[in-house]
Amino acid sequence: MWRIWLIFDPRRALTALFIFLFVLALLIHFILLSTDRFNWLEGPRHGAVKMQQNSAMPPAQSAPAAAPSK
Repeated sequence: MWRIWLIFDPRRALTALFIFLFVLALLIHFILLSTDRFNWLEGPRHGAVKMQQNSAMPPAQSAPAAAPSK
């Protein structure tokens, strides 16, 4: 394991790792903030219009009977 640190500079490798993890954390948090369920700053949007069925569906029609054969 120690030979890997002879190839890579530990300061540069760890700095790059921390920057990558910080950007990844920001990305995940902004994705969560853009959802309705996980937006902890504004809360859920109550004014959102959801589609719903207001009237009952008509009863299912049965298939027409087969014509009698002659």
